[in-house]
Amino acid sequence: MSLLDVLHGRLVFTRRVDRLAEALAARLPTRASVLDIGCGDGSIAAAIVERRPDLSFSGVDVLVRPATWIPVIGYDGSTLPFPAGSYDAACLVDVVHHTDHPQRLLSEAARVSRDVVLIKDHVAEGFLAEPTLKLMDWVGNARHGVRLPYNYLTRTDWYRHFRRTGLSVRSWDTDLALYPPPLSAVFGRGLHVLIELSAAPQGSAVVDTVDGGIQMSTPDPVGGEAVG
Repeated sequence: MSLLDVLHGRLVFTRRVDRLAEALAARLPTRASVLDIGCGDGSIAAAIVERRPDLSFSGVDVLVRPATWIPVIGYDGSTLPFPAGSYDAACLVDVVHHTDHPQRLLSEAARVSRDVVLIKDHVAEGFLAEPTLKLMDWVGNARHGVRLPYNYLTRTDWYRHFRRTGLSVRSWDTDLALYPPPLSAVFGRGLHVLIELSAAPQGSAVVDTVDGGIQMSTPDPVGGEAVG
């Protein structure tokens, strides 16, 4: 194990798991069945269950690790191998920026969830946002062989994808405190977001709060990737 691995584990990983587990546990329905998409070793799901033993988790990932904290099956990264509405909730923790087709991934998460979709990811806005996010991504994932396309989205990109997949935003939280001071001044600063979403009925209006304004808009047909 390298010095970088040790420092990352002590300063970042454990705190990140605890903070995310607390935040996600508070937003999941009672006695929910939860699909953790891109779950890795399932450590965050296990930490959530410690806080919420009423929940049951299953995981899917394109790279199934030898040892996992929850049951995990492999999938192709495109189509989830479950019927529509198979779970009460779906979680995607730092997963969307690893795909070239975020709209497809979000559509699949919405399809298999009966109630809520929770996303923890990034917002590529602010001074040196993309280089900072790339550094964090490389440190946290490169040693595990995780694919790193660095496909980060702006707030406008996120809302465009939500409209096109029929998802509506319940909450948008960038105050996650994943890093301790002074690291938070560099690696925090609004680059991380936790988004709580619900699936909207097909063709219904979606509330769009980009740039602080609220308007009603009809979702675009699901299909082509958003450009932005």
